[in-house]
Amino acid sequence: MDNKPVVLIVDDERSARDGLVRALRRNYNVLAAENAKAALDALSAQPIDVMLSDVRMPGMDGITLMQRALANHPGLVCIILTAYGDVELAVEAMKQGATDFMTKPINLDKLELVLDRLLKARRTELENRRLREQLDEKFGLENIIGRSAAMQEVFDTIRQVAQSRATVLIQGESGTGKELVAKAIHQLSPRSKGPFVAVHCAALSHNLLESELFGHEKGAFTGAMERRIGRFEKADGGSLFLDEISEIDASVQVKILRALEERQVERVGGDTPVDVDTRLIAATNRDLRGMVEQGDFREDLFYRLYVVVITLPPLRERQDDILLLLNHYLAHFNAENGKRIEGFTSAAYERLAAYAWPGNIRELRNLVERMVVLARGSRIDVKDIPSQVRESSVGEVRSDADLTVEEMEKRMILQALEKTGGNKSKAAERLGISRRTLHRKLNEYGLGRAG
Repeated sequence: MDNKPVVLIVDDERSARDGLVRALRRNYNVLAAENAKAALDALSAQPIDVMLSDVRMPGMDGITLMQRALANHPGLVCIILTAYGDVELAVEAMKQGATDFMTKPINLDKLELVLDRLLKARRTELENRRLREQLDEKFGLENIIGRSAAMQEVFDTIRQVAQSRATVLIQGESGTGKELVAKAIHQLSPRSKGPFVAVHCAALSHNLLESELFGHEKGAFTGAMERRIGRFEKADGGSLFLDEISEIDASVQVKILRALEERQVERVGGDTPVDVDTRLIAATNRDLRGMVEQGDFREDLFYRLYVVVITLPPLRERQDDILLLLNHYLAHFNAENGKRIEGFTSAAYERLAAYAWPGNIRELRNLVERMVVLARGSRIDVKDIPSQVRESSVGEVRSDADLTVEEMEKRMILQALEKTGGNKSKAAERLGISRRTLHRKLNEYGLGRAG
């Protein structure tokens, strides 16, 4: 089988149909249909790249045919063929999803050009979509868990900003996953083949941080025995992630500002500017604007950073994601530790859901690991929860009215089944649990026939 695109011609006039077949068969695999029913049969029988359809045919017209074809084959390129006096119908077809239209008699040279242009655009779109899906699955967002509305908004922003060169500032409490977001932006960007370099600014002293970021020349200070390349240079062609940028000394802030404005750095002890093509992604758990007002952070650098801002919600504001995260890390640490813990008892989940999670996802992850390692039963119960968490959650009330944990779990299961059209495997995946666990919960809540 050759790799020629497949074109389906639909026209009730045999002479017009045969003429197009002869004109196109050198460069395309051409199929012909005399009416809409034959066209739909052909579309069901094999993949077709382009459908050229007359608009006026006995029985089902070309626009209705196109609507049905696109409903089942959304990637199909549809070109409507119409008489000169039917241009209004062609315009309506474009509104309904046609890719293009041509008036009869067909200019064959123009048709070849139109087909070539549309097929190239379709290939590019499919390749870009495939690449985005592969990147999302392999690198981009797989490690960021969340289906709440707040996190969906974060995911949308990540995908949008990743394609640009804009500086990004990620705000959020400690443990909310700021570095994961930075890595996702990098991996989904055109710079993904370049390096991703992370610097945790609060862990380094002023002098050491300056040398780490910008490098130094041999003899620049005591102990500088050789030239060292800084992180800005190491991230050339890629992305530099500065975590806790609020902790950087004012003198280093000046040099970062210059690097952003001029795309150049100078190594400590040197006087020769070095060109760098580095995208900066910064993160903070503090109020940078408030620090500017208090004179603790440079205003000019603040506005250089404040181009695109992604704010990560704390876990206590992501109630819809807590069960998902608990089950995700349960599966992870089961596999890592060779355990087979099936899940959480309702009482344990209710207690964990009521907890405020001051350490956010990092705290939840560490807590689940501890409970998996130490749990002795087949399910994690209240007694397996460390006392400081167990006691601090007592008396706290979850948002979302006064639902019991059973009612909330039941609602989440029903919503998942509704969103997946009753597919239990996909519903279990959305909930972050196994299909077996989902079946058990369906029976437990009297939902055995749901979906």
